[in-house]
Amino acid sequence: MILIVDDKPENIFSLKTILELHSFPTDTASSGEEALKKILRQPYALIILDVQMPGMDGFEVAEAISGYSKARDIPIIFLSAVNTDKKFITKGYSSGGMDYITKPIDPDILLLKVKTFYRLYEQNRELNRIQASLRSEIEFRKKVEGELQEAVRKRDEFISIASHELKTPLTTIKAYVQLLERSIDAGEPTRLYVDRALVQIRKLDNLIVDLLDLSKIESGKLKFNKKPFDFGNTLTTAIEMIRQTYPDYRITRKGAADVEVYGDEMRIEQVIINYLTNAVKYSPDRKEVDVDAGVRADGRLFVQVRDYGIGIPKDHQENIFSKFYRVEESANRFQGLGIGLYICAEIIRRHEGEYGVESEPGRGSAFYFSVPLKTEQTL
Repeated sequence: MILIVDDKPENIFSLKTILELHSFPTDTASSGEEALKKILRQPYALIILDVQMPGMDGFEVAEAISGYSKARDIPIIFLSAVNTDKKFITKGYSSGGMDYITKPIDPDILLLKVKTFYRLYEQNRELNRIQASLRSEIEFRKKVEGELQEAVRKRDEFISIASHELKTPLTTIKAYVQLLERSIDAGEPTRLYVDRALVQIRKLDNLIVDLLDLSKIESGKLKFNKKPFDFGNTLTTAIEMIRQTYPDYRITRKGAADVEVYGDEMRIEQVIINYLTNAVKYSPDRKEVDVDAGVRADGRLFVQVRDYGIGIPKDHQENIFSKFYRVEESANRFQGLGIGLYICAEIIRRHEGEYGVESEPGRGSAFYFSVPLKTEQTL
């Protein structure tokens, strides 16, 4: 809306008629005092202000408007029939005016200036709306992010506590079942059930270990005890452990990897066992797994575990090491939480290593990693 301020009714009528004929809504005030009262109550897009009025003149009104925080940005066009010299114009601009129109009014010039200021007002109002919307969106996102971080913190805390609480009774159960296993002859039928129970206990134990490691990774507390160790012995131990657990599978070892590595032996073994366990898990029909290990030309230890199972589609391979990621096609068929490979990736990263997978659906997968060998700088 445009506010017209003039002490002469005929001038107000003339301006109001011109503007409303061109679809500009208007309001009027016959004095400076009345104009200020209206400005406090009503927002305006533009003020057309007569300079010479009894009581408060146009300059005084403009200066008063500039002191209102809500109205100081409203553009003001002064109306004047006299005093169009330089001093007079300068005073008008210094008091808050943005333009001048001299009397008698030229309707074309008036409309040109009004349209320009009104368009600027509309653009400014739209910018303010966008800014307000952006501020609201930012505040909302901050709130949601804060809530998510609190949900994540509570979740991680729950996982950590639950895993610790489960670990103690599970260790006791495992010990009793192992004692029971030793007390039963190998030929007795009961021995079969005990062995099966031990397999399930190992699975549950591995799951709890993974949950604990995940909790430590999230909180930055996953510790590494790095020192030189014989990788060949570590690889042999890991393979023998899988052979005992899955006697139906033929695990073939290739390459020479009797080298010394500087790192956390237990964590590197954890990666190998995870790779081997996955190879067995996702190749239920062809029970063969190949383990290839050796030193590459660049002086890094390279380890690859290949199975001949279901394989992984190309579009899933990029995310396979992400936290909680599972391939949809196999999620219903094979159990798991999708955190084992994520933990493996973190372990290899902490050893300044590289990891990855090569796979083709129906033809198996090859998971690999490489880490630097022991050097003088690492000792």
